Amino acid sequence: MNAPIDIKLVPITAQDGCQDSVLLNDWHVVGYSGDFQSGTIYPTRLLERDLIVWRSASGQVHVWEDLCIHRGARLSRGWISNDQVVCPYHGWEYDCTGKCTRMPAAPDEKPMKKAIAFSYKAEERFGFVWVCLGEPQSDIPDFPEWHDSQFMTVHSGPYQYGANGYRAIENFIDASHFPFVHSGLNGVKDNADRLEAYTVDEVETGLKSSEVRVFQPVGDATGHPLVAYYTYHALRPLVAYFSKRTQRADANGNPITDHCDTFGTFFTVQLVDQTHCIVRVCAGLNVQPAPDAETVRARADIIFNQDKDIVETQRPERIPTELRYELHHRTDLMGQRYRMWLRNKGISYGVI
Repeated sequence: MNAPIDIKLVPITAQDGCQDSVLLNDWHVVGYSGDFQSGTIYPTRLLERDLIVWRSASGQVHVWEDLCIHRGARLSRGWISNDQVVCPYHGWEYDCTGKCTRMPAAPDEKPMKKAIAFSYKAEERFGFVWVCLGEPQSDIPDFPEWHDSQFMTVHSGPYQYGANGYRAIENFIDASHFPFVHSGLNGVKDNADRLEAYTVDEVETGLKSSEVRVFQPVGDATGHPLVAYYTYHALRPLVAYFSKRTQRADANGNPITDHCDTFGTFFTVQLVDQTHCIVRVCAGLNVQPAPDAETVRARADIIFNQDKDIVETQRPERIPTELRYELHHRTDLMGQRYRMWLRNKGISYGVI
């Protein structure tokens, strides 16, 4: 975590964009750990706030406001020198704690206490970089497969959705679109699964469904027909997860073995603004023999780009958390409860 700064200041740019305290005080993914190499400044955008990500020589990742307090220049246009961020406008230098250490036009003067970069809490977990723009109210949600040596883990994405982030989450926790959006892979268009009744409970980690059974003609990167039993979780407003128990099946969807494998997927959304987001995913699977990572990633690219194409068509773009604005069926229970959960949390940004 970034070292604390004595002076507690708020950037003027904090008045821009999202003012939703629930989101500001939550953790958000802004990239993969491997995206950020030392010696380079990387710009990104979260909740309409322009940020920079950079890694110091020690390996520590830092997330700052893309702002020099001196005259408001973008630090993303600057560079790294001697493990410090240099502003491109007047050359002010900021160390890893965010303190200004040198003003070239007055090199013999000690920089003022208020001469700081605005840093945020940043963590690396599950191969992602997470940031909180406020004060975290809880820990980063867990991805169980990451800790289990029996599972191979594979990142995929990023996927740039020209769509609302909550719409992307709701699509991820929905099984009834499989035969149509993912026909031939996760379902059969001309023989769609009848979804049996399932339940959704609010638990300590968020929302959790009971198992939802579907037939998938190519259910994972091994290329085999599978019967899959999905358990969905909404862990945060913009983080979801499923664990599916799978059995090999014949072409008609009948299980041909009692053995079950597990496929887990951790789904993160970077809310760029109310109608644009970036999806990053990590899969964990224990099937043997294990497919190679590139095959897993290639299949994920197909699935999530198909999702992207349909989610980008949805209107209104901001998700309605008032249930009367759209029609709901018993097969939509997870999505319906997700919307109610957002509303009950007091989410105001990106919703109707």
